[in-house]
Amino acid sequence: MIVVTGATGHLGRLVVDGLLEKTSPDQVVAAVRDPRKADDLAARGVQVREADYDRPETLAAAFAGAEKVLLISSSTPGQRLAQHQAVIDAAREAGVRHLVYTSVLYADTTKIFVAPDHKATERLIQEAGIPFTVLRNGWYTENYAATVQQALSTGSFAGSAGDGRLGAVPRLDFAQAAVAVLTGDGHAGKTYELAGDDAWSYADFAAAITEASGTSVTYQDVPPAEHRKLLVAAGLPDPVADMLTDADRGIREGELNTTSGDLSTLIGRPTTPLADAVAALVKG
Repeated sequence: MIVVTGATGHLGRLVVDGLLEKTSPDQVVAAVRDPRKADDLAARGVQVREADYDRPETLAAAFAGAEKVLLISSSTPGQRLAQHQAVIDAAREAGVRHLVYTSVLYADTTKIFVAPDHKATERLIQEAGIPFTVLRNGWYTENYAATVQQALSTGSFAGSAGDGRLGAVPRLDFAQAAVAVLTGDGHAGKTYELAGDDAWSYADFAAAITEASGTSVTYQDVPPAEHRKLLVAAGLPDPVADMLTDADRGIREGELNTTSGDLSTLIGRPTTPLADAVAALVKG
């Protein structure tokens, strides 16, 4: 039995969809905070169980009988590590044989803002003694959905990534990698660095938007401090502005790109090209 935590989230739903193509629904558990939001999954024969990271008492029942668990990382800053610890403890107590975790690219060395919690979680998993696989996911192209729409409205978008390149691809590619690990053999004890085959710059991104939409779009590179001011002026809270400028720093310094080839190897195909990813974002 395979348990997917956060199964009603964007990534979780894609993983469940992929699992249902490879195994019977009664072998898939959608572990979710609010079971009512998973009625559509239940209708497809998936077992739906309550699993709230903030309520450890719900996790034991959620993991009962599980052979494998996919721990999709929490999106709650400041609480993430404690939440992950609760999941790891419950998985160990339930006798889970394989724990798969969605981390961040180069979690052990990157300075990107989300890295400390992921690095610490990886250490907790190693110490738990459960056979594990770490999926260090890069950026999703869906992270730039709002950027695409803003660019189409104004003809440009600003950033501070310089000519840095990133290997962002659609969330589906990462979901398929998780499915491959959850349904395959030989992955225990491995850490995969996951990103697209062909890294791209923001200038490339602007050109792809132009090609997909027929609307001329340019990228305006600005110093980090000015970038942050623009974000705050646009109404973004200070912490969000800080995270976005830090992400561009990471791109500028090569922290969101890898030449490992792990992602295409796991999914058994080339990763989604930038042109296809951007065309989907333009359609909305």
